[in-house]
Formats: sequence, C-alpha cells, structure tokens
Amino acid sequence: MTDSPIIDKTAIRNAATVIVLRDRISDPHILMGQRGAKAAFMPNKFVFPGGAVDTADADIALATPLPHICQARLGEQSDPDLAHPLAVAAVRELWEETGLILGQQGAWQATPPADWQTYAATGHLPTADALQFVFRAITPPGRPRRFDARFFLLDAAAIATDLDDFSAACDELSHLQWIPLAKAREFDLPFITEVVLAEVEGRLDTPEPPQNVPFFNNNDEASHFLRLRGHVPDWNRD
Repeated sequence: MTDSPIIDKTAIRNAATVIVLRDRISDPHILMGQRGAKAAFMPNKFVFPGGAVDTADADIALATPLPHICQARLGEQSDPDLAHPLAVAAVRELWEETGLILGQQGAWQATPPADWQTYAATGHLPTADALQFVFRAITPPGRPRRFDARFFLLDAAAIATDLDDFSAACDELSHLQWIPLAKAREFDLPFITEVVLAEVEGRLDTPEPPQNVPFFNNNDEASHFLRLRGHVPDWNRD
C-alpha cells in the first residue's frame, strides 16, 4: 500500500475575499464576522467573508463577467486564467459564509457541483459584474496557512437577497454583522484588514473600479508594497 500524500498546509493558495459595503454615501457599513477560537488561521479575528479557490470554481459559468479592468489587473503578476475562478470563489464564499446571494434569477443548465448545490437551489445564477478588484495580499511566511488573497469590493445594492438575513450561512463565521466603517478598527482585526479598510475609505465616493490596485507581496525574502497598474487592453480590438 502506498503512503497517503502529504498536504503542505503552508503552500500558498489562491483565495477571494469580499468586502460588502452598505450605504456607502449616507452611512457606510461593512459586513464582517468572527473566526472561531480554534481556527488554524486568524483565530478570534473579525474578518470579511472569503476563502480559498476550489478546483470546481473554474468550471462554473458566470451570468455576467468581471469588469474588464478588474480582469486585466488580476492577470498582472499572476496567471490570467485565475480571474474567472477567483470571481466565482468570491460569489461562492459570500453565499457559504453569509447566506447572501450575488446573482440573478435563472436555471442552471447542468447539475452543479456539491459546493454549489444549495446556491443553485435558490434559483440564481452567479454574477460578477458588481465585483471590483481593489487589493491583493500574500500571507507572510511562517503562518500556519498562506493565501494569495484578492479582495473584491461589492456594493450591497447588488445583493439579490435580504441584507439582514444570514439564516443560510454556514457556521464558519460567527457574529455576522454590519459594522459602521468608522468603528471597524475597534474590533480585533488582522493587520492586513486594517490596511484594506484604508483603501475602502478612500473609495467611498468612487463607484468605478480602480485604475491601479495595491499589492502587498510577502515572499520568502522580503515584503514589498506594490501597485498593479498595467496597460488597460483594448477589449474591442480584433
């Protein structure tokens, strides 16, 4: 009998995180929850919903794609083919961890994979046109889990369901709540979340996706704070 494969838990996994912003002009709030005390990654911290990309995410069709500029920025210093599964993972993780649906009404043409069956049962198809890629960060070395996380800003107005109904959420995050943006730093937050909050605060009056995106790159040698600001392709060109 062969030995079971050893999973490297410190390998960097691609991940998607969703920053849902409610009442951004009049009284901005963000949706956060608390990780469990026994969680291997960031125990007890208040975080945005999100998680690692699953293999099946690459095969899920989106009823509407990401904005073109977000696709372009996601492809910088990364595999361009990851843009689609990252967007899909953002929709899936938002559903799993909060019970909120980003999508439009419609019937699935094929049987969805296991991770998508409860979402599909609501009669929605996933959409990504409201997601805005606003931040990227790689977990520093030495942590029990490492992620290459892409943060997506989402205006709560794009959510298809009741913003205060978390009844379909899994139990990965507790104390799900809309936190006033001005008071978010009073909670126990990871360092990178505080950095991302500053980026969100600077975008309250800007509904369009950013032209350039901060990238906190923690590799094995050093930490670099970069900007993804490459050329925007001509999407109408043959």
